[in-house]
Amino acid sequence: MTARTVHPIEAESYRILRSQLDTSALPPHTRAVLERVIHASADFDYATDLVVDEAALAHAAAVLAAGAPIVADVEMVAAGITRRDALCAIKDPAAPPLAADLGITRSAAALRIAAEQAGPGAVYVIGCAPTALFELIAIAEQARPAMVIGLPVGFVGAAESKAALRESALPAVSNVSGKGGSAVAAAALNALIYRDLLKEGTTS
Repeated sequence: MTARTVHPIEAESYRILRSQLDTSALPPHTRAVLERVIHASADFDYATDLVVDEAALAHAAAVLAAGAPIVADVEMVAAGITRRDALCAIKDPAAPPLAADLGITRSAAALRIAAEQAGPGAVYVIGCAPTALFELIAIAEQARPAMVIGLPVGFVGAAESKAALRESALPAVSNVSGKGGSAVAAAALNALIYRDLLKEGTTS
């Protein structure tokens, strides 16, 4: 987890958030992820829509602190992850031919390429492409993710891919509805690497 300087605007945003939603009873990692997602989206529906497991989040925070690779499905997700680099193969020239050979989307092919580069034990952050999330579930035995933040957005396949993620029993962050997106997925990951957010979850 990486220490950071909190801007006064962010501090005020969290004050307002907590004045409208009492998160004080939540365990620290759950609280950090939920609050960061709401902070990024201004959407309080995530309080009932998000699906998390405290033990899985704690493990993910530990492996991230130890330097576990991060894989993102698209560049917008990777750009939203601060203090850490993320692997993203969406522009890899090998992705289009692999997609054509396997009959899958470029996002799914890019996920396969990035998973091979990362090796077992990576943390995956999927905020855009349901097909990438379906592909990760399909190759999970080989990829062996330490955590999957599966929050793709959309009307086609998004909710279904997240339901499949929960059914897979992989350690995960997901949500029930079709909402999500790159900013939300990156926010959930950042919550696990920001030391101050986890500290707040135990003291405030």
